[in-house]
Amino acid sequence: MSRVFFSLSAWPLAVLHPLGSLLGWLAYLLSPSYRRRLSAHARQAGLGWRQRCVAVGQAGQMVAELPRLWGRPRDEPLGSRVQWRQPEVVDQALREGRGLLVLTPHVGCFEIVAQAYAERFGASVPITVLYRPARQPWLADVQTYARNRPGMQASPATLAGVRQMLRALKRGETVGLLPDQVPADGLGTWAPFFGRPAYTMTMAARLVAQTGAAVVLLRGERLGWLQRRRLGADYIVHARRVDAATEAVLAGPDGAQSAAAVNRLMETLIMECPTQYLWGYNRYKQPRAEILSSPPKTPDTP
Repeated sequence: MSRVFFSLSAWPLAVLHPLGSLLGWLAYLLSPSYRRRLSAHARQAGLGWRQRCVAVGQAGQMVAELPRLWGRPRDEPLGSRVQWRQPEVVDQALREGRGLLVLTPHVGCFEIVAQAYAERFGASVPITVLYRPARQPWLADVQTYARNRPGMQASPATLAGVRQMLRALKRGETVGLLPDQVPADGLGTWAPFFGRPAYTMTMAARLVAQTGAAVVLLRGERLGWLQRRRLGADYIVHARRVDAATEAVLAGPDGAQSAAAVNRLMETLIMECPTQYLWGYNRYKQPRAEILSSPPKTPDTP
């Protein structure tokens, strides 16, 4: 199976993206539960019918581009295929030397964000990204290959992985999180997300509180065919600094307040490009017990 996956990595996006749009619509039409969930979540956020239709195809494109992103050889640079908007925001945060927490929602090509950071900044300040290993062994191997690159290290969602992130921030390095996914039971709190309570991770706020890290928002925008032709790029990474007042809320003692602040940040990024968000993800589900069952007691836990 992994051979098939890696063989697809040589296919151009001009082929993968149309195929992905088709897959997105097949999933939408063949799964009533997915269709209801995507439509309900998108309507709740204020998306109209046309935007919801675009979001169906974009979700499929996200899946179809994974072989190209994950199978890219480690010595093959992204180069001009990725353009940055306001990279000086990241530069400034790194110069402060207090560690950098990067928050990225499941919007656009979120997989490209860490790779783009590693290529541009990782030689001097590497990034550690948290991820959930796939249950299928072959896919877990692909994830390991894809997410461990020069300047980039993947950390599994375990207690050891969280400790690894804490140590990285204390060294002044960078950590990346996707805070709009449902955490395991006991690792979050209920907070509004597009006007509806969603179980939200408290890990992002704990990392800021325990290390004093700066916070930057990164969003990877997937470009369409005409945009790629005009700009000579496949993706754009947008950077934005979180203001001091919001960082203070994240570092505060009120977990519910900090989780709500994280959700507001994610809502802002999502609505900058709402048709590329994964509205079909079951964001409002009840949490369940997983490997990562309790938070670390202190940042110095061995």
